[in-house]
Amino acid sequence: MNFLSHYYFDRNRGNPYEVLGMVLPDLIKNADKSWNIHPEKNIHLFSEDENIKSLLFGWKRHLEVDKIFHNSSFFLYHQHQIKVSIKDSILGSPVKPFFLGHISLELLLDNLLLSENLIDVEVFYKLINEVDDQILKKFINLNQIEDTDRFFYFFDIFKKEKYLYNYSNTEKITYALRRICMRLWQNPFTEEQEYHLTKSLILYKTKLSGEFLHIFELIDLQLN
Repeated sequence: MNFLSHYYFDRNRGNPYEVLGMVLPDLIKNADKSWNIHPEKNIHLFSEDENIKSLLFGWKRHLEVDKIFHNSSFFLYHQHQIKVSIKDSILGSPVKPFFLGHISLELLLDNLLLSENLIDVEVFYKLINEVDDQILKKFINLNQIEDTDRFFYFFDIFKKEKYLYNYSNTEKITYALRRICMRLWQNPFTEEQEYHLTKSLILYKTKLSGEFLHIFELIDLQLN
């Protein structure tokens, strides 16, 4: 799941460290895709400070949410249906429809949460801005990452630009997909492909809107 979908499960929690921990695995990977850390396997390292423990608590919830989501019939069905619906839109693109179907589904879920006013993005940004950088730095250092400047460079941009607001606009999802794909391919889509991809996703959002909440309810039951 993407940032806002993860936040959905902590939307009623007021602990900034738990909320940040819930999205931290993706932030770490976005800052440097070579970083592959597993704090959940070294719990004893994170027991001396309550805020550090809260970051770890959120981290573990993130992993559990993704595990439930990616093994659900909802995910398997809709990522396949999106793949089928967009494959003609991206003919000739180096991007595989399967890859795009997976990411598109996650971004559409974020979009629907915003469209239905089920989360408050401003509260999300407010909470993560309350996290003490020194505590976050210590958590990252405990995971054997020394180059925290690299992380905080990305994290500061993430907080400043607040690009998650853009997910409320379905047309901006294609832009987000392009940015993600550009990490792997220099020119993932032509302008014409982007146009047709956007139309396909807008159409699929209509199909998804009537049932997307079921997956959040399912995960919530298993998580809590």
